[in-house]
Amino acid sequence: MTTRITDVRKTVAAVVAGGSLLALSPLVARAVTSDDPAPTVTAKGAALVDGRSGAALFDKAADTARPMASTAKIMVASVVLDTDGVDLDRKVTVRKQYRDYVAEHHASTADLQTGDKVTVRQLLYASLLPSGADAAYALADTYGTGDTRAERVGSFLRKMNATARELHLRKTAFDTFDGTRGDTSTPVELAKLTRHAMHHSTFRKVVRTKRYKGDAPAANGRTRTYTWTNTNQLLGAYDGAVGIKTGTTEQAGKCLVFAATRDGRTLVGTVLDSDDRYTDAAKLLDHGFGSDSAEDLKIRELPTGSQHD
Repeated sequence: MTTRITDVRKTVAAVVAGGSLLALSPLVARAVTSDDPAPTVTAKGAALVDGRSGAALFDKAADTARPMASTAKIMVASVVLDTDGVDLDRKVTVRKQYRDYVAEHHASTADLQTGDKVTVRQLLYASLLPSGADAAYALADTYGTGDTRAERVGSFLRKMNATARELHLRKTAFDTFDGTRGDTSTPVELAKLTRHAMHHSTFRKVVRTKRYKGDAPAANGRTRTYTWTNTNQLLGAYDGAVGIKTGTTEQAGKCLVFAATRDGRTLVGTVLDSDDRYTDAAKLLDHGFGSDSAEDLKIRELPTGSQHD
């Protein structure tokens, strides 16, 4: 809590130096209090950190490893974007195996059509907005190495785990590229991974997008238009929300890695196995910003037919 108090004092000092304490917004003014009670959240694990420093602002079993569901795709995007000389306009042909994987594992899908040629950039949107396991599979197949698809996917999973070690995410482990089986992390380590991913402007742009629409050469020689809606319903519901990723499986429950920016300050948080993930996230962000937005939270409705994750 000392970190919060120090940050607030610096903010107040800066405003006073600028000439008018009356210019403080209600959000900054309320943040001056130091004895605000910690919020009560339904999530079994949760964390909130300062986006710049990583300083902890809230902790509920934040170091306990739990299934992470599709928040694993944050790492998929990170590995791709960390690749030296990554070409976001590179065309990738959609393989039947990507669609078969979705059907076999009842996974969320971007409904990529076999034979279409989509760009790496589009695959990032497809994996992070509708949480398409088919798109994540395509990225793993493209950025892994080996002579067979299995070898390439295995190579990519090793890259995901190697990146976790490089970031000192000691309790984070990946068995899949889509978080459906055996993938675990802690709330605080997912927040740390997200802070790393947000160094990439492409990642920041993708995860704050509510709806993506783009064309791709179709297998029949025509043009197919893909439209993907972001499953993160905190976007447009909480003032300042800028992403990041939902995740839901029977084992993991409902999960959310989220971020919001206000007055030039970004907070990053995680809730794992939550009964009310968006309200939990809003409460945590209010705790960090010293605001009360959660009281009037109105969740953005997803269009009919959209993926839910």
